[in-house]
Amino acid sequence: MELLSLDFMQRALLAALLIGVAAPAVGVFLVQRRLSLVGDGLGHVALTGVAVGLLTRSAPVLTALVAAVAGAVAIELMRAYARTSGDVALAILFYGGIAGGVVLVSLSPGGTAANLTAYLFGAITTTTPADLVAFVVLTAVVLLLVIVLAPALFAISDDEEYARASGLPVLRLNLLLAVLVAVTVVTSMRVVGLLLVSALMIVPNAVGQLVARSFRSAVLVAVVVGAVCSVGGVVVSFYAATPSGGTIVLLTIAVFLAVATASGVRTRVRAARHARAEFHPHVHGEGCGHPPVLHDDHVDYAHDGHLHSAHTDAHGTHWDEHGTAPPADRAAGAAPDGPR
Repeated sequence: MELLSLDFMQRALLAALLIGVAAPAVGVFLVQRRLSLVGDGLGHVALTGVAVGLLTRSAPVLTALVAAVAGAVAIELMRAYARTSGDVALAILFYGGIAGGVVLVSLSPGGTAANLTAYLFGAITTTTPADLVAFVVLTAVVLLLVIVLAPALFAISDDEEYARASGLPVLRLNLLLAVLVAVTVVTSMRVVGLLLVSALMIVPNAVGQLVARSFRSAVLVAVVVGAVCSVGGVVVSFYAATPSGGTIVLLTIAVFLAVATASGVRTRVRAARHARAEFHPHVHGEGCGHPPVLHDDHVDYAHDGHLHSAHTDAHGTHWDEHGTAPPADRAAGAAPDGPR
């Protein structure tokens, strides 16, 4: 492929893969805590850090990291000790971060917002070898901590009071999680931009929750979706000549919409099948002409290519559909010689 022969695209694809894996792995705990927009709040604080870097002519990424970590720690301390609720503290991050960034960038050399474009919307094709090394190190640290502390982080995200009663250091874990989110936000800003980074942390996890049946499998699905959409978005943006950050986010949202639509259709189809099974007029039993099929702790009957089993509830006895009959029993169940 043409893009693989270009050094800057090789670095861009690798950076996208790294961030596509790390962002959903951290974002899952934000979704669990119902703080899905905290990435946006920290992104706005990081914007102030970028402006400080531009104003002082120092490294904007480093100043953004310091600002984001400070903001993350501040919001956790406010949640723990102040009467300010989490959503109010998040709003303060939003507006204070934007205001600080706007004021400081106006004082920077040039005084225009053009200097912020790469940080606001991403500029993955400008990734340097040094940036790539930083991405690898930060992503490795984030993933290692998430993997090692996953049970504890899940506990505080699912039920903080229970975690505290179990003896877990809730405040320290919350602070660590906040710092991980801040590091992920700053690391991701070169890929999707500070204004879009939260989408890469949250939307893949929304997909995972739609298709997975356990927390672990949901995280795995989210990581796969994040990695595929990040790399795919960079490829699409290369050929379509579109901004990589926006393309990645739109592709991720498209995947979510497709999965949500398919999930809704599947639920309706299952509900319709169940309704038809409840009004199943035939009463099965020994000698009914439909072969019995052992299913766990009960017996189903193969009828018209489907498995039916009797269930009794407050409304009486009805026949539920339990799936598709095996081929051999399907043919026997449809035999015309048995009573229907």
